[in-house]
Amino acid sequence: MIAHSRPFGQRYAFVVVAVIFLCLLIAAGLRSAPAVMMLPLEESFGWRRDVVSLAAAIGIFLYGLTGPFAAALMERVGLRRTLLAALVLMSGSTALSLMMTEPWHLLLTWGVFSGVGSGAVATVLGATIVNRWFKTNRGLVMGLMSASAATGLLVFLPLLAALAQSGGWKPVAITIAVATASLLPLVYLLVPERPASIGMVRYGAEADDVPPVPPASQGNFLMHTLNTLRRAAGTRVFWYLFATFFICGFTTNGLVGTHLIAFCGDMGIGEVQAAGLLSLMGIFDLIGTTLSGWLTDRFDPRKLLGVYYAIRGLSLIYLPYSGFSSTSLIIFAVLYGLDWIATVPPTLRLSNEAFGDRSGPIVFGWIVAGHQVGAATAALFGGTMRELQGNYELAFLIAGMTAIAAACISLLINTSRPAFEPEPQAA
Repeated sequence: MIAHSRPFGQRYAFVVVAVIFLCLLIAAGLRSAPAVMMLPLEESFGWRRDVVSLAAAIGIFLYGLTGPFAAALMERVGLRRTLLAALVLMSGSTALSLMMTEPWHLLLTWGVFSGVGSGAVATVLGATIVNRWFKTNRGLVMGLMSASAATGLLVFLPLLAALAQSGGWKPVAITIAVATASLLPLVYLLVPERPASIGMVRYGAEADDVPPVPPASQGNFLMHTLNTLRRAAGTRVFWYLFATFFICGFTTNGLVGTHLIAFCGDMGIGEVQAAGLLSLMGIFDLIGTTLSGWLTDRFDPRKLLGVYYAIRGLSLIYLPYSGFSSTSLIIFAVLYGLDWIATVPPTLRLSNEAFGDRSGPIVFGWIVAGHQVGAATAALFGGTMRELQGNYELAFLIAGMTAIAAACISLLINTSRPAFEPEPQAA
């Protein structure tokens, strides 16, 4: 049991944020691992890139599809129980992959099991923590937690790439399994269920603050999750947000996160050097996403999204024609890195504005599912285009054009009135 007292007063919320940041960081490392395992798996088993891409695509797809159900499950059976179960599944599936010999083993461990596990340790987890623990500064805190994906790139990819280059894919799997398992005691000891569990209120709230009771905390969480989707799907704002986040996933971890290292390999750039490029992007995304959270608390999130997607689109169109020199790759890393995950804080704010604090996290979970459907599509699309054409150029150009389209869609979003009437709150 967690003790019913904690130091730091309301600031204990930042201790929770720190632990969740680590969880999101490790999950980001797990989801990025197939990028550095692609070439070693090809060398060890002779599996083609489209086979490895399919496993990555399944993992990314389930990573997104699990999100809204995980958000509801956190309300129904508890955030801590859901998170601990997810970490066990992530660590176990990664360790189990050490015994794989057939492509379907890869699809099951790195696709299905790790996808479901990491889906509960994703953006919806950050959104749930923000809504439970913070009354103010939500954009900034969501920016910090969203930046964990960038930090995952910064911390893990050079290490994983070095391990893959020197020892193949197995040291990568072992590292991910151990790192994930090490989080279990931290979550168990340091993450209370909610502020009220330790006699506190949300950060920035008055002493008499009473957070709204999410409908998912009562009744059938599966039916509630699907019913929330049904109601949200009847609104235009949901589909605008879903479409932009689909493109967000298509243009980030789906294409760049999965295939950039292999693209660089085709251009004669080694895995460690290419991973270093992703790490540089991670540094600038850490800056850009944190800044985006600060900006989201102060400016129109629709205009922010328009700027972010436009910059991303132009940078993706630029890459195939950059010549892949050191200078041109640094330019790409800066431009692209600044808004890799910067879209998350303004998208969460728009979701909460349109659907409210009670339904917002689950609706946001479905929007994130759109992100991962886009990412899974791009992961498979990139691998297929590489096999068909022998290069990645057209795949990156198409991705850039979709990002420009997302910039235009962002400006059409209107949250000036509630998207749907909130469900009745239990007395």
